[in-house]
Amino acid sequence: MNAFQRSIMRLRGFLRKEALQICRDPSSIALALVMPVVLLFLFGFGVSLDVKDVPIAIVLDDRGPEARDLAERFTLSNYFEPVLVDRFDEARQLLDRREVDAIVQVQSDFSDRLAHGAAVPVQIIVNGTDSNLAQLVKGYTLGVVGLWSQQRAARGLSTSSSAVTIQQRVWFNDAVNSTHFLVPGLVALVMTLIGVLLTALVIAREWERGTMEAILATPLRVGEIMVGKLLPYFVLGMMGLGLSVGLGRVMFGVPFRGSPGVYLLLSTLFLLASLGLGLFVSAAARVQFVAAQVSIIVGFLPAFFLSGLLFDLESTPWPIQAVSHLIPARYFVSASHTIFLAGDVWSVLQWDALFLGLMAVVLIALARSRLGQRLEG
Repeated sequence: MNAFQRSIMRLRGFLRKEALQICRDPSSIALALVMPVVLLFLFGFGVSLDVKDVPIAIVLDDRGPEARDLAERFTLSNYFEPVLVDRFDEARQLLDRREVDAIVQVQSDFSDRLAHGAAVPVQIIVNGTDSNLAQLVKGYTLGVVGLWSQQRAARGLSTSSSAVTIQQRVWFNDAVNSTHFLVPGLVALVMTLIGVLLTALVIAREWERGTMEAILATPLRVGEIMVGKLLPYFVLGMMGLGLSVGLGRVMFGVPFRGSPGVYLLLSTLFLLASLGLGLFVSAAARVQFVAAQVSIIVGFLPAFFLSGLLFDLESTPWPIQAVSHLIPARYFVSASHTIFLAGDVWSVLQWDALFLGLMAVVLIALARSRLGQRLEG
């Protein structure tokens, strides 16, 4: 029997031991298979970046048919729940009490200005306490007014804005559904949890339970220990990936316009990078509690806040943008959004794949170096 065959036999026995340990530890399986379902339900049904049924107050100082027609447009919109009030003071009180988020005031000379083709002012006051909500409400309100103006122009009615017609089209996410944006990025969060958190505990668990000494007494090499520790969790991670993608497609109707093979390749690179980071943390800490806390700080939180899953990184300060380029989840979230919603856009995917591959190599090399130092020491 040559050295390669002996290595395969040792590795096979070690993998069997790791598989039995995972089967005896329900928390690992729950984190890999139950957590994706929980997160998808929370983000898919409980978290939305869309704004709907926003309460607004409409003040009609002009009671003409044009003003009433504009107010009716807000009533027909799914984005608003309008409340008609008689006076601006009453609307102001509703805004102060947070019973409405915006005020739309149609001034008394609205009809006269329309008849003479003059500029028609419509005052929009938005509660700016929540700046993101304020921007969305403002945009939706301007959209309703703009659509009303365009429809008047299409009917041949004279308005001050009829000279310009804006035709809007949204690519890649026609319904402007935030769930279609969140679910592909959520896969990165699921795989980060599986890859970093689970592997961050594997070596520390052996030290705590006193079984590492038994492993060191065997002829296992450092590389064989690494493969034995990483391969079972790689399988769990790919199972979590398949479950997340399947639920996203079936439950939330998220489109998948790219190639499954390309997505599998990018997922493999990202999972290897996450596993390498988790094993590096595990090799550096001998206590499971410390390993879990460190993995959350260096793995989960950066993937949540600095990956572009919830926030537009281009609008953050440049130091934050610089740090985000060191986060593997940033590139996988970008690739997931591209493959799910746009397709195989190689000008984007090739760079994501390159950086994910480099990070996987570097992190696994660091983990092997650190693990070798701890085992030899």
